[in-house]
Amino acid sequence: MGRIKRMGFINVEDLAEFFKYMMVEKPFLRLLIPLIMVFWAIERWVFSFSNWVPLVVAVWATIQYCNYQHRIVVEDLNKNWKRVILHASPTTPLEHCEWLNKLLMEIWPNYLSAKLELRFRSIVERRLKQRKSKFIEKIELLEFKLGSCPPSLGLHGTRWSTTGDQKVMRLGFDWDTNDISIMLLAKVAKPLIGTARIVVNSLHIKGDLLLMPILDGKAILYSFVSTPEVRIGVAFGSGGSQSLPATELPGVSSWLVKLLTDTIVKTMVEPRRRCLSLPPVNLWKKAIGGIVYVKVISASKLSRSSLRGSLSRKQQTSSVHGFQDMVDNKDLQTFIEVELEELTRRTEVRSGSCPQWDLTFNMVLHENTGVVRFHLYEWTPSGVKYDYLASCEIKIGYVADDSTIFWATGPDAGVIARHAEFCGKEVEMVIPFEGVNSGELTVRLVLKEWQFSDGSHSLSHLRSSALQSFNGSSNFLSTTGRKINITVGEGKDLITKDNSGKGNPFVKLLYGKVIQRTKTAHSFNPSWNQKFEFDEVGGGEYLKIKCYTEEICGDDCIGSARISLEGLVEGSARDVWIPLEKVNSGELRLQIEAVRIDDQEGSRGSNAGSGNGWIELVLVEARDLVAADLRGTSDPFVKVQYGSLKRRTKVMYKTLNPQWNQTLEFPDNGSPLELHVKDHNSLLPISSIGDCIVEYQRLPPNQMSDKWIPLQGVNRGEIHIQITRRVPELLKKSSLDSQASLNKGNQISSQMKQVINKLQSLLEDGNVEGLSTALTELEALRDMQEDYIVQLETEQMLLLNKIKELGQEILSSSPSLSRRSSGS
Repeated sequence: MGRIKRMGFINVEDLAEFFKYMMVEKPFLRLLIPLIMVFWAIERWVFSFSNWVPLVVAVWATIQYCNYQHRIVVEDLNKNWKRVILHASPTTPLEHCEWLNKLLMEIWPNYLSAKLELRFRSIVERRLKQRKSKFIEKIELLEFKLGSCPPSLGLHGTRWSTTGDQKVMRLGFDWDTNDISIMLLAKVAKPLIGTARIVVNSLHIKGDLLLMPILDGKAILYSFVSTPEVRIGVAFGSGGSQSLPATELPGVSSWLVKLLTDTIVKTMVEPRRRCLSLPPVNLWKKAIGGIVYVKVISASKLSRSSLRGSLSRKQQTSSVHGFQDMVDNKDLQTFIEVELEELTRRTEVRSGSCPQWDLTFNMVLHENTGVVRFHLYEWTPSGVKYDYLASCEIKIGYVADDSTIFWATGPDAGVIARHAEFCGKEVEMVIPFEGVNSGELTVRLVLKEWQFSDGSHSLSHLRSSALQSFNGSSNFLSTTGRKINITVGEGKDLITKDNSGKGNPFVKLLYGKVIQRTKTAHSFNPSWNQKFEFDEVGGGEYLKIKCYTEEICGDDCIGSARISLEGLVEGSARDVWIPLEKVNSGELRLQIEAVRIDDQEGSRGSNAGSGNGWIELVLVEARDLVAADLRGTSDPFVKVQYGSLKRRTKVMYKTLNPQWNQTLEFPDNGSPLELHVKDHNSLLPISSIGDCIVEYQRLPPNQMSDKWIPLQGVNRGEIHIQITRRVPELLKKSSLDSQASLNKGNQISSQMKQVINKLQSLLEDGNVEGLSTALTELEALRDMQEDYIVQLETEQMLLLNKIKELGQEILSSSPSLSRRSSGS
């Protein structure tokens, strides 16, 4: 009825379209119309036809119009059916995609090539620092160009398939290019000495890619189905900065092929997948690190037989040993080891097939992506080693709108993906263990903060942060004109390597070529609160931290960490807890601040900065000290620590009111000045009888401060000191000063000779008490000698600075000299 109604109201446009269609589909109509005109003329002037002719024509026209409408309906049904098949069918027909490669060739040179070069360059640099050939000591990436030839995709067609709710596109990947240019500068290890340039000028990678859209199209996971075919063409440079022909390097090409293949296998060969986020906005920010809290909640469906045995074996023995397996699973004692790069943490041991842990770990991301691995181990009380059972992993990726994507391999090679729209949002995931038929792990992850290369943060009110770090450092160091102030605050949960549970931890900082060391603490939750100053180094230099514990036979490393100081904002101090790597526990608290040298000097006011002189400390006397010996007296001496420098006074025997009257000097660099009063013992360990901190930073230059300072950590005791911040004017020094300095050096040398002669005579006599006294005098003279050397170095530095200033004044006062210097 509706169709008849539509026929009664045909408009002009439909009629015109109908006639066009008839002219195309029925070409004989062009002859029919003149024939009709002939019949009409005969009807009009010759003889008349019967009345049935108009009726036949009307019926025929109606049939043709109905056929036309039927064809339109069929085409619409076919389109809808194909759409339904695309969504419902597990596999679509093979489709060719020459258009995709044509589009790729158009956008590759000006957009994709440059974008991928930036991304892959950082990956290559990191892998080169982590994996080195045994013939190469250092290697540096000089140039990285992908060229103008893009890879070919889907040469043999593409096909969509569906597994559960997950859609997967499979297409071929073939990249065979001779236009690539990757240049490396290698420093060759012994016995070959020198440098060589290595040039990668051709690349061949061939395999099958899988593309999986996730999170409603917000991201795409991509990976190779299997290990692709990889070939690399290597040429060797000549001349330039190299000193060794690279042709003498054996196995360079095979090493690069293995390095590239291993990188692909470990990052993007099934079931390991990489993620390409498709955010609605692009903020043009580069994320360089983050902090993630990983909470291991529980495991379920653990079975000793399924975790250790194969499927066929389990099927054969399930009916026989089913009851025994249930008993064994109750006695199963397991723990989880959480791994993120070189950072590892371990849960406690729990029993049963469904253990509960509920432990949270603070983990550090060193770039905008990361892989958190969970390894399941079985603990046996009588065993020495732990038995590995299974593992699984969760990958983390930054999205340009400051959100975070978490994804993992699900059951039956599926995908489990979660999206945290903002930092601080908790995500819970239940992931199966890989390679086994049972066992699941429940974890919760919270990405607390992303840090960016421009110094900004995704959440500025969160003070904890993580920083990017690589292995190794740059070969070329250049200062930026800023100072980096690093305060080592405290530590917690440091590991102990002896059964006593005691330790003496300290921290070493390496930045550029400068090494600093904290004092030694006496707890595994120590508090140092020591501040160190470094000249900021450009080119991506990293701060390396190593934590040690002092032992009798040597220092043992109890953890390390690596921090990038890129993107620090001036005037904004960062308070951060850094977890130690290569150990199971331990964190260090650091405060990091970047300041301009001019700002730093201005903020100190009258406090002279580093290089403006030295600190002159006179240890006069002490009074009312505590008795450390059984006889009611002490043998006190003072151990002075100024930053990483240590000095000590002579020992005053059997007194509670010693008088030292000893002068010590240190270069003025703003480090904390600590005094530790000790009781000397020849055989027993040295005991502490008090300590204090001397505040000197706000003293006016060249004015002595005389004060008594009460000792901390004891019931009584004070120490009398005189401290002066010396800022000498070298131009007013007379030759008598240099003569006095020379006499002081000769005096120290002669005194050391006398003490050495005295030691030789005491050794011959066997006088133990006299040997102890002579050794103490020798140590005091050695400290005086070190102070004298430091004083000479400081005076030399000040003199050179003054000469430089005088030279600049002479150039500025003489126009001819300034023009001559600028012209040269």
